[in-house]
Parts: sequence; C-alpha cells; structure tokens
Amino acid sequence: MQTAKTTTDRVTPDAERAPSGWVERLPERARPYARLARMDRPAGMWLLFWPCGWGLAAGGGLMRQWWLLPLFLVGAVAMRGAGCVYNDIVDRDLDRSVARTRDRPVASGAVSVRAAWIWLIGLALAALPVLIALRPLAADIALASLGLVAAYPFMKRVTWWPQAWLGLTFNWGILVGWSAVAAPSWTMALLYAAGIAWTLGYDTIYALQDIEDDALAGIKSSARALGKGARFGVAVFFTATVALVAAALWTVRPNGLVLIAIVPAAAHLMWQIAMLRDTAPANSLRLFRSNRAIGILIFAACAVAGS
Repeated sequence: MQTAKTTTDRVTPDAERAPSGWVERLPERARPYARLARMDRPAGMWLLFWPCGWGLAAGGGLMRQWWLLPLFLVGAVAMRGAGCVYNDIVDRDLDRSVARTRDRPVASGAVSVRAAWIWLIGLALAALPVLIALRPLAADIALASLGLVAAYPFMKRVTWWPQAWLGLTFNWGILVGWSAVAAPSWTMALLYAAGIAWTLGYDTIYALQDIEDDALAGIKSSARALGKGARFGVAVFFTATVALVAAALWTVRPNGLVLIAIVPAAAHLMWQIAMLRDTAPANSLRLFRSNRAIGILIFAACAVAGS
C-alpha cells in the first residue's frame, strides 16, 4: 500500500492530458502537432508574452502604440511554439528518460523529426508579420534572440543553471517591447534583470517536478544545484525580482504610486514562497502556473509608471 502511494506521489501531473481541452477536440492527426507546440499548455506562452508588455508599458508606449500588444501576443504564441518544437527535437533522447516528457510527440515517435522541423518553420513564419511591423532597432533585437533560443536546449547539459539562460531568453521581449517605443536605457536593463530573476524563481519551482528523474538522466538544473535550499533560493530570486522592478519603475516615475503598484505582485510572490513548503510535483506545477498572474500584475505596475 505504501509503495502504491509513493508511486502516485511521484507521477508528474504535467504529463497528464486534459480530456476536455480544446486540443483533444482537434482532428486526430493534428493533435500531436498542437501538443508539440504546447498549445494545450499555455502557461509558457503567457510567461513569454507579458515581459513584452512590461517593456511596452514601462517605455511609455501602451497608449500611443497599443496595437503592438496584440502583435506581441501573436509573436509569443508562434515563437513559444517554435521554441518548444526545437527543444523537443534536440532533447528527444533525454525526454525519453524523464517521466514528465517521455510521451512528448517527438520522443514517443508520434511526430517524426522531419515533420517537426517543417512545423517549426511554419510557426516561425507565422511570427514574421510581427517582426516586419517593428521599427528597425526593435526588429534587430528580436532577431538577436534566435541565438539564445538555439543554445537553450544544450544548457542543461553544460551548466547547473539552465534556468538563468531561460531567463535571458524568455525576458528578451522586455528589450523588444521597450525598444519598439523608446531608446534603450538603464531602466530597460533593470527591468530585464528583474525578469531574469523572476524566471530563475519560477523555473526552479518547475524543475522540482523532475528532480529525481533529472538526477538519473544526468540533467542539470537549478533545483538540483540548490537541493534542500531550493525554497530559500526561490525566495532570493523573487525578492530580487521585486527590488529590481521597483528600481526600474522608480527611474521612470519617482512617485510613491509606483511602489504601491508593485505590492500585489510582491504579495503573490510571497505567497508562492510560503506554499513551496510542499514540493510535491502537483504543487510545484500549480505554483509555476500561477506566475501568469505575476506577469499581469507587473504589467499593471509598468502601466502605472509609464502612463
């Protein structure tokens, strides 16, 4: 009986499919491609999108260039999907070694490597209109992110901190959003640093799901590097996030209203730290997904500062 309980506790919820999800209602042949692009798991798309909004709002462009926000959403959907496909092509052998990922379409053989490459190109082309709509500086910065994306799947093989590289990659939208409406500045750099700290926190929480399988497969992660100190590490990362966001927005608008606007995001991050006493996979996944709300709350604070 104890053995059965232990096995259940170790099942990673992210490997489960939602039978009522819209992806399950697609034609059978289309479903693996939707899953390959993580269209059934939109959390990552929001985590990529909201930093674009931070840069746009803090840079003062939310009102006068509001139409960039929906364009960034289109780009986030397409490029997050393309990044996931690329990651799964590169990681297909490692994915077979981890309970959460062994059923991914490329790892399981549901989608061939050749078909995955074609799908990746199609997703990247879907983001091309967004690139064309940006002014040259922002477009060049957006293109520069491709190097980070290409290197990311290899980071877990060479460093204990692939989450830091993910932070550089997933928050690149701050630089794009800001440079689309304003000249690069220290404010932009502070906001980017805040995003990296945030990603280090939430992706460490995410990596706690796989810590045992990762150890067996030789996959490096911040969760493994921190070990029993993972909760303290997340607390440090989230504290740095709040401090850096506050500093960035204070340089835009040195007013107490800015600090008040940061309070909801700070409170939510404190709640995550408190809840991380339970590191069971289901709880780690729940806390990770809750960071979609952090993206919105920091976006609201950026809108206050940039208005």
